[in-house]
Amino acid sequence: MGMQYTGRGQAGRLLASAFPQFRGRPDAVVLGLARGGVPVAAEAATALRLPWDVLPVCKLGVPGHEETAFGALAPANGAVVRVLNLDLVDRLLTIGVSRSALDVVESNERAELQRRAGAYPGPRLPVRGKTVIVVDDGMATGATMRAAVEAVRAAGAARVVVGVPVASLEAQTQMERLADAVFSLFIPGQFRAVGSYYRTFRQVRDDDVVRHLAARPA
Repeated sequence: MGMQYTGRGQAGRLLASAFPQFRGRPDAVVLGLARGGVPVAAEAATALRLPWDVLPVCKLGVPGHEETAFGALAPANGAVVRVLNLDLVDRLLTIGVSRSALDVVESNERAELQRRAGAYPGPRLPVRGKTVIVVDDGMATGATMRAAVEAVRAAGAARVVVGVPVASLEAQTQMERLADAVFSLFIPGQFRAVGSYYRTFRQVRDDDVVRHLAARPA
C-alpha cells in the first residue's frame, strides 16, 4: 500500500514541512478546498504561520460512480469556473451515459456550490497579488484542483502553489502544467481512492468547516 496518514491533521502538518520557504511570508495565504481539504489546510497554515481560508468547490461525479469526476466547479469573482475532462465526457457519452444525465449532475452541483459558499462565515480572505497555496486532502483526477487553480488565478493571485498529501501521477502531471509549483508528498505507482491513504478518513461536514474557520487566529 505504501504511505498512510493517521488523518488529515497529520497530513497537513507533514505537508507544511514540504514548503518551509513560505513560512511567515506576508505575501502568502493558504486556501483549503471544501470540504476535505479544510482540516489539511488549517494544520498546514498553522505550522507555516500563514492566514488561511476556505475555497468552496464541487466535483461533477459520474452518475452511478460519483467518486470519479468528469469535471468540477469553483467560484471566482461572482461567476463560476467550470472545468471538464472532455476525454472522459466523450467516453461516457459513447457508453450510453446521456448528456441530460450529466447536465442534471452539473445543475445539482451548481446549487450545492452556492449553498456551500453561503454556509461558511466570511468575508473571504483576499488573494489578489498574493502567493496562494491551494490545499486538498488528495488529488485523484485533479478536476477539483484544476477548477480551484483557475478560480484563484481569476481572482488575481500572483502565484498559485498546489499542495496535497497524495496525488495520482495523472493529476500531478496535469497540475504541473497549470500551477506555478506543485508539492505532492506521495505519488503512488498505482493510485487508489484518496481515502485509502488515510487510516481515518471520515466525511468532513459543513459544521466541521465552520468550526475550523472559527478557530483561526484573529
